[in-house]
Amino acid sequence: MTSSDISKLAPPSFADIQAAAKRIAGAAVRTPLLESQFLNERVGGRVLVKAECLQRTGSFKFRGAYNRISMIPEAERANGVVAYSSGNHAQGVAAAAQALGIPTTMLMPADAPAIKMANTRAYGAEVVTFDRFTDNREEMGEALAREKGATIVRPYDDPGIMAGQGTIGIELAEQAREKGAEVDAVLVCCGGGGLVSGTATALASTMPGVPVHSVEPEGFDDTARSLIAGHRVENDPAARSICDALLAPTPGELTFKVNSQLLASGFAVSDDETRRAMAAAFEYLKIVLEPGGAVSLAAVLSGRIDAKGKTIVVVSSGGNCDPAIFAEALETR
Repeated sequence: MTSSDISKLAPPSFADIQAAAKRIAGAAVRTPLLESQFLNERVGGRVLVKAECLQRTGSFKFRGAYNRISMIPEAERANGVVAYSSGNHAQGVAAAAQALGIPTTMLMPADAPAIKMANTRAYGAEVVTFDRFTDNREEMGEALAREKGATIVRPYDDPGIMAGQGTIGIELAEQAREKGAEVDAVLVCCGGGGLVSGTATALASTMPGVPVHSVEPEGFDDTARSLIAGHRVENDPAARSICDALLAPTPGELTFKVNSQLLASGFAVSDDETRRAMAAAFEYLKIVLEPGGAVSLAAVLSGRIDAKGKTIVVVSSGGNCDPAIFAEALETR
């Protein structure tokens, strides 16, 4: 599918997200909305953490993958699916396809965390590696899909994927109400924009008027800068970050169409701030967050958004962390 083809796709509606919630029910985990008295005292407000690190495969990606793959017609399933990912989408697609009895071929960067690559293979996927800095994963994926007659499952620029991720917005709104929380803002980790666009679409109906912000690593804040510019901008190819899950070169075309309309703004955090957030999540909430899954919490702890006297919901998107990186983060406590 070319860029012009993607531009013709309609973003998911709230009804599409509700339908996705029904498809994934019983397969995906309804992850908890966690709270810590000590974390609240540290920021002077209330922080509610949507712990997608506790989702199947360790990240939110299972939601979108299961929804999208469930939509493939029965007659086409035997040809399998092809996807490309730094790791979390790979695991989500592989696990969802395995559950539905569909073969998977996965393109993964050669420098992806070993734990993510091993888990993807453990879910039965064939893994093909590429160089994230010199190869074009989209072109490689399209070629593989044509060769196999397979369905390509994109990590974010796909209405079915976005709708599946948007189920988080339905859940967190329900859970916040159960806690009696009047939410002032929602912060969502952002790479290509599938999670934040789907979540923002759901929240526009379940929490109308509550601002939603993207959070990215410094150097990869393409969504934040694109929101300001009014069009999609690219990241510097020389940029580097420990947040391997959030290193998309530019916002998705379909996702930015949504985000440009629904997001209040975008924040960027440093790798050091991310490490401190990983340590705080472990200390206060007893959860493991990978770097990309910790950036939203980092935005609160670093003061990028003022939490004093406010209630902030943070979507922590994943916990598939390389042990050495996690150990390094814990040393920041």
